[in-house]
Amino acid sequence: MKRRGKKRRPLYVTLRLSAWAVAIAAFWIGYQFWAIHEYKPPKPMPIADVGIVLGAALWDVEPSPALRERLDHAVDLYKSGYISRIIVSGGYDYEGAALTEAEGMRNYLVKQQIPGEHIRLENDATNTYENLLYSKKIMDKQGWKSALIITHTFHAKRSGDIADYLGYTNTTVAAVKSRVLSAARYESREVLALTKWHVDKLLMSWGLGSPVPAFQNF
Repeated sequence: MKRRGKKRRPLYVTLRLSAWAVAIAAFWIGYQFWAIHEYKPPKPMPIADVGIVLGAALWDVEPSPALRERLDHAVDLYKSGYISRIIVSGGYDYEGAALTEAEGMRNYLVKQQIPGEHIRLENDATNTYENLLYSKKIMDKQGWKSALIITHTFHAKRSGDIADYLGYTNTTVAAVKSRVLSAARYESREVLALTKWHVDKLLMSWGLGSPVPAFQNF
């Protein structure tokens, strides 16, 4: 009997550890969903020196419907007086693309009657971390101290956390709820991307490199 009990003990320990791992994973996923849903538009919206539009896909040379939502939100903020300058951030979607995301966004904004001299292009970013890293360099060069980060609501938590990590101050995420993207799909993706960002942040604190995108264009 004692020998049989000893054989069962490793199985019992394995089952307990597996149960704990499942419970921790479920808690973490639930917490991340909650963090993503926690975003509420700031009221009142603060006035800032600049709005930063985080890039998403171009369809050929035109902004995709999702990217147009971000750009239209930027136009509304500009015309309502909340921002007086706009940074559009995003590099090439793929090798051989005709325009960077930033160039496509600039062209769209000009068509919406935003003066070209009020738009700054950041043409190199390939992920959210780079969007905010390179845009901060433009802000520092221009002497701009405050910003509204313009993206979608599902993307707000990660964008704000990255901005905090990069040393942004007087910064607010001014996000728009998408009507063209599947909330279930993109919030699920964002749970993975947000988890990856926490891992990246830990690795960078150990001096182990910069993040690579979890998903293209977001």
